[in-house]
Amino acid sequence: MSKVIHVGSVVIGGGNPIAIQSMTTTKTSDVARTVSQIQQLQGAGCEIVRVAVPDMESARAISSIKKEIKIPLVADIHFDHNLAVESIKNGADKVRINPGNLSSEWKVVEVVRAAAERGVPIRVGANIGSVPDELFSRYSRPVALAEAGLKQVRLLEKHGFGEIVVSVKSSDVLETIEATKYIARMTDYPVHIGVTEAGLYEDAIIRSSVALGYLLLQGIGDTIRISVAGDPILEVIAAKKLLISLKMRKGFNLIACPTCARAEIDVAQLSLEVQREMSDMNDMNITVAVMGCVVNGIGEGKHADIGIAGTKSGAVIFKNGRIIKTVERSAILEELRKQIQLLVR
Repeated sequence: MSKVIHVGSVVIGGGNPIAIQSMTTTKTSDVARTVSQIQQLQGAGCEIVRVAVPDMESARAISSIKKEIKIPLVADIHFDHNLAVESIKNGADKVRINPGNLSSEWKVVEVVRAAAERGVPIRVGANIGSVPDELFSRYSRPVALAEAGLKQVRLLEKHGFGEIVVSVKSSDVLETIEATKYIARMTDYPVHIGVTEAGLYEDAIIRSSVALGYLLLQGIGDTIRISVAGDPILEVIAAKKLLISLKMRKGFNLIACPTCARAEIDVAQLSLEVQREMSDMNDMNITVAVMGCVVNGIGEGKHADIGIAGTKSGAVIFKNGRIIKTVERSAILEELRKQIQLLVR
């Protein structure tokens, strides 16, 4: 079991719930837009948010941003240790540094000193693109990636710092898996998992689900991010659904049949309508099935808490494989909501 680390109000490691993380796409120095996006991310289920800190204006903006948000904020630092120190002074709950990007050991010491004084953890984040060539000459690519992260961990430990989170990421699924497994064997620090540069939505979901799902089922991972090239809200929604699918988090779960010639309703459209209609129930631990017909639908969906199966005139609503109501097409959503509320009560 990994060590317990506090990131602001969120406790990670030590068997605590896996935290969902995302990153803003706004300019951090634009406080109003950054706060607005963080609030949207939080509303979608984000529990730790990371912001890029490319300059001093962004580092100092953290103070104003922190006053308006309710989730921990991580400052993402590259190359300039002064940005890490300034971010910590302005209230960052964690800083993320990349091995090899801080050119001198004394710069790392400055960051360690500031973090230790304020009880701020440091995330060592190694990406395949920043691994030194000399490590590639000695190890396989996944091990070189892991060793790059461990090298930075050892440097922090050398200076008496132990509030560490580790991540090792590649855009290659198998490299990410092998590197992360190596890290988990070699250290007991909490591990943040994700596939970097995972691509557009479909590719990102597939790559991340394979890598993160495998690692989580192996008991590896204390925080997660599904990286998507685009709207970060999608990252949070996907991460939450992944954890629900793995039974690692409670929440609203919608299942739907793939449809065939027997379907009496437009399953895809109705599923979207159900999802929108029930959006305020996302924190409820309930599974809803949308099935195209009564031939196979009721039996295949009976493990759901409640379900809909299409008929020629509308649909039937069923619980545990037993029909409880027959409704017209126009009344499906209204009746489904009533039945879910009764079920929840």
